Amino acid sequence: MQAFTQHRGVAVALPHANIDTDQLIPKQFLAKVTREGFGVHLFHDWRYLDDAGNEANPTFPLNRAEYAGASILLAGENFGCGSSREHAPWALADFGFRAIIAPSFADIFYQNAINNGLLPVILPEAQIQALTAAVEAVPGTALTVDLTACQVVTPEGQRFPFELDAAARQNLLEGKDAIGQSLAQMAAIEAFEAQSPRWR
Repeated sequence: MQAFTQHRGVAVALPHANIDTDQLIPKQFLAKVTREGFGVHLFHDWRYLDDAGNEANPTFPLNRAEYAGASILLAGENFGCGSSREHAPWALADFGFRAIIAPSFADIFYQNAINNGLLPVILPEAQIQALTAAVEAVPGTALTVDLTACQVVTPEGQRFPFELDAAARQNLLEGKDAIGQSLAQMAAIEAFEAQSPRWR
């Protein structure tokens, strides 16, 4: 898992509440068991005008040239609600997003995002509206999400502090998922195994 310390990237806004996991990655694209290849299907029903995904919707922000390479998403409350599919953060990360900024997140999505190296940032709705207005006024605006200082920084230097559970923050800073956390304790695990009785 890629460590997250500080990230600067183009921000794009989808100021809608209750964006659920079926909108993030529709069920017909869940057949894969690896994490790669889901980005092309992210927001499929909004990004494309046909089911096959051959005709892009020119009005959808992610299809606009000004937001090419966007890696920070501004969204509405209760982001990631719906089913608990882990494919949702996989699709966001595979598309290129590193951070999602919203007033609130669905609990399971929030944890799944952290476990997959995607930073969910909770800010008050008024602050997100201000950031959204800035991003829409000047498409291509880049924000900085600084996990070391726990703040979002605008190009003008305005700072919006946020909070994150200490353990989750440390895992993101070190790029450790659940397996990485276990491997970090390998010496203790091997010591425990060494003193355990061996049955033959």
